[in-house]
Amino acid sequence: MKKIYLILFATLSLSCSKESTEVEPDMDGEKVEAVTLTLADAQATAETKALYANLWAIQSKGLMFGHHDDLIYGREWYAEQGRSDTKEVCGDYPAVFSVDLAEVMDERNASSDLNDDRKRTIIEARNRGEVITSCLHLNNPETGGDSWDNSSNTVVKHILEEGHEVNVKYKVWLDRLAAFVSELKDKDGKLIPIIFRPYHEHTQTWSWWGSSCTTKEEFIAFWQFTVNYLTKEKELHNLIFAISPQLDGVGTKENLLFRWPGDAYVDFIGMDSYHGTNTTALSTNARNLGALSNEKLKPCGITETGIEGVRKGGAEYSNYWTQEIMSALYGKEVSLVVMWRNKYDPSHDGYHYYGPWIGHSSASDFVTFYESDYMIFSADLPDMYAPVEGITVQ
Repeated sequence: MKKIYLILFATLSLSCSKESTEVEPDMDGEKVEAVTLTLADAQATAETKALYANLWAIQSKGLMFGHHDDLIYGREWYAEQGRSDTKEVCGDYPAVFSVDLAEVMDERNASSDLNDDRKRTIIEARNRGEVITSCLHLNNPETGGDSWDNSSNTVVKHILEEGHEVNVKYKVWLDRLAAFVSELKDKDGKLIPIIFRPYHEHTQTWSWWGSSCTTKEEFIAFWQFTVNYLTKEKELHNLIFAISPQLDGVGTKENLLFRWPGDAYVDFIGMDSYHGTNTTALSTNARNLGALSNEKLKPCGITETGIEGVRKGGAEYSNYWTQEIMSALYGKEVSLVVMWRNKYDPSHDGYHYYGPWIGHSSASDFVTFYESDYMIFSADLPDMYAPVEGITVQ
């Protein structure tokens, strides 16, 4: 196991609560309390159930680091097999690989030159034992606009109307997703489980499925329709369904249950957080997230976060990883934290990046962050696709 650097101890002693220091993140041989968990899909594959059990077990032991699109492109490279901005900084791949599957589904499907790379990198990540999660920045199926086209409040209403042209189109999109996911197989020919995170940040107004374009009843029906269509109509059994409200300021457990589709339709409780440097907000909300996870017996995690450019006050934030992410999440019993993407920008025209890269002044702090026993990267993972003693998933 990795050694915790003294500098990290100093950081944590200043910024973590007593609750945090009581955590003993020993990944080797520690038994978990017996529990029975339930998936939305009762016919989920054995590997999907095993991953679900491991997501539950790991959150009491440490925190998996993830990065969106980390294996597909980076700050200075694009679609080069084996590369990763994270790996180039610390020597290891992220434990969690996040990818967007919208272009697999919508009108961009035929022209997307990234879909082959999405498939390739998902398979590579799985064959290393990593965890894969996906979101969907879907185009608007009614207006033809993008995900941020919230000009119509009838999109979801029409998707739910059997036989409507938008309903028919959206089912074709779901069919494409099902076909793509059904082709994702590991080196043994087994279907690769995906933590599937559709309709993210539904608490916000920016999307066509968000709070300004749907009623509570419509969103819940839309979520349930999607789960039922994929698992029952398409017989897709390698998805773990994750919800992810966005919560940036200090909130409550009730905020995390905004338009909750029902316990039978949610497997993983996520939270997107663009809190900037409001460390108290992330810490408080993560504690509430962990508490809700224990109440509902569903694993949880920070499914999207970061600061554009990893900056503070207009300048690069050199100690960001230990002071903002580690200090806020240490001991909160969440399974993962996923940073948003590093845009391919070899000329450095902007600073649209949220994860580590070798040219940033926080790179050395990220190495300290990586060296903590509490942070879990690819090489630290247990077998996430093998059953966990004492955890039953049904």
